[in-house]
Amino acid sequence: MIRLAAFDKESGHLNAIIDTPKGSRNKFKYDEQLGLFKLSGMLPVGNVFPFDFGYIPSTRGDDGDALDILLLMDEPAFTGCLVPAKLIGVVEAEQTEEQKTMRNDRLIAVAADSRNHSHVRFLGDLNSNLLHEIERFFISYNETKGKRFEVLNRLGPECAQELVVAGMKKFRRAGRSKKKQ
Repeated sequence: MIRLAAFDKESGHLNAIIDTPKGSRNKFKYDEQLGLFKLSGMLPVGNVFPFDFGYIPSTRGDDGDALDILLLMDEPAFTGCLVPAKLIGVVEAEQTEEQKTMRNDRLIAVAADSRNHSHVRFLGDLNSNLLHEIERFFISYNETKGKRFEVLNRLGPECAQELVVAGMKKFRRAGRSKKKQ
């Protein structure tokens, strides 16, 4: 099995894997045990993913999953698509489920080859209404699953990059732990 790095060595772009395309009510998730994507939920009628949503390979977040990423692109991609991306920031957040609270930040990026979003370098380059709507999407999405999602902060691409590097370290530690067992 080939293990994909979080960053492309040649271009330096972030590797983003799409699990749920923009406009979808279906939420997909990669199952590492099965080696395929599977349906993990469905949004209520009238709710859809505002942009492509996915994960960063070879990373781990506090929730034990790969780091989440919302990717601004000109057109929706498809489940399993690898998209070179440029980080523009992170929405730091806490997620509460069954009285247990953990960090579950959302990285925000633009597709490296995007024409419509090529000018975007920072979260502040986005229309403030759009950024607020993205945050509201994650709040309502989690509410439909019985979870609370609280936005803590909006930070720039440097902080987002630091989170990816920390997620890469967590992934490597988790891999070493599995080998010892």
